[in-house]
Amino acid sequence: MTHDADAAAPDAAPARDATPITLLLVDDHPVVRDGLRGMFAASPGFSVLGEASSGPEAVALAERLDPDVVLMDLRMPGGGGVAAITELVRRGLRCRVLVLTTYDTDSDTLPAIEAGATGYLLKDAPRDELFTAVRATAAGRTVLSPAVASRLVSRVRAPGAAGPAEGRPLSSREFEVLALVARGTTNREIAAALFVSEATVKTHLTHLYAKLGVNDRAAAVAAAYQRGILG
Repeated sequence: MTHDADAAAPDAAPARDATPITLLLVDDHPVVRDGLRGMFAASPGFSVLGEASSGPEAVALAERLDPDVVLMDLRMPGGGGVAAITELVRRGLRCRVLVLTTYDTDSDTLPAIEAGATGYLLKDAPRDELFTAVRATAAGRTVLSPAVASRLVSRVRAPGAAGPAEGRPLSSREFEVLALVARGTTNREIAAALFVSEATVKTHLTHLYAKLGVNDRAAAVAAAYQRGILG
């Protein structure tokens, strides 16, 4: 019997290798959750571990179920998404958060990104775009819908004239740093990958922020995609 199991192993290996991305769906509307669950259930690349209808419930389930990605609505009567994202980060949970909402105003977008959301997508996104966004989020890459990216870039710009460095092209090393930031890489990991100190990484970030006219990592990635620097 041992020989039969060994013989079957090569055929079974591909299925084991294709580990699905695990999800927690958070939305106060049952119809929305049902629709999302049906979409992801129809794809072999995803597995829905659970559903929550409020921020506090999402935090409790995320801690218990340990999903790869939390698909988070923002405005929920039982407790909002921004507070939940903040709490997930505070607890040090490994899951990444992709906001999925109908709202793209500054008052929604910025707090969610600042709280620690990896991505921000609107509910009118096509199914394939949503699937791609979930995969990117699971890999730690920043995902922003075009409308949100535009708003974020505009919002974080300092009022008035552009700084002296803004508009200048990035150096090859600054581009390398930016590309790693877009993958969700930390400063320490960037330093190790490029064989430089963390202080040097911070210097490169300061310079590329100035050239892009932004003030933080998420805005830098948004601006780079918007301008075609990153594709």
